[in-house]
Amino acid sequence: MKKKRMTTAGRAGKRGTRYRRRSARAARPLERGAGPAGTRQTIRRLKAELAAAQERISELTILSERDVLLDIFNRRGFARELHRSIAFIKRYDATGALIVLDVDRLKPINDAFGHAAGDEVLKAVARVLSQQVRASDVIGRLGGDEFGVLMWHLSETDARAKAAALEAAIDNLTVAFGDQTVRAGASAGVALLDKRVNPVRALEEADRAMYIRKAQRRHEVFQ
Repeated sequence: MKKKRMTTAGRAGKRGTRYRRRSARAARPLERGAGPAGTRQTIRRLKAELAAAQERISELTILSERDVLLDIFNRRGFARELHRSIAFIKRYDATGALIVLDVDRLKPINDAFGHAAGDEVLKAVARVLSQQVRASDVIGRLGGDEFGVLMWHLSETDARAKAAALEAAIDNLTVAFGDQTVRAGASAGVALLDKRVNPVRALEEADRAMYIRKAQRRHEVFQ
């Protein structure tokens, strides 16, 4: 009889142990705060983290499309704006012009006065371009000493007159560097934008026109 009681007690003990384990397991979700309130809190935290990540991505995208020295579009950002503009022109049958400018004598300035002087010239050129165009127009540094200007609603006559005006404004620019004064200049090429053009061809056409103009200006100097 004692043996049976012990067996029964052992079984009861085991049942009690199993019951206590189930109770502890059932209590864990509540202890961890995994109820509706905890879920809402987790969702709010994840949304905040996602918003912060998206904001950071936006900031990095902007930085990747800006020229650090001049605070204007770099080639990547300017190309994106050119694609957008041509898409708009094709959709609404609008017009525009792309002007590519190459700064003259920047290498001799760098050689004679150092790259810091060349950087000051580039900053001055960027300021002049910003002053000469409308707020709706787009300015970018395409690389090195080459700039691009994207302008809206211009006829061919107006576009070529604007290119000449930009050349003249940069030709008249003087930059003081220490006790020295340096002068640069610019040669401009124009490509007209309409619904038949594509961004790559527009850049090539404006670039080719700029080099032709550069050769003309060089010839004028030696005459």
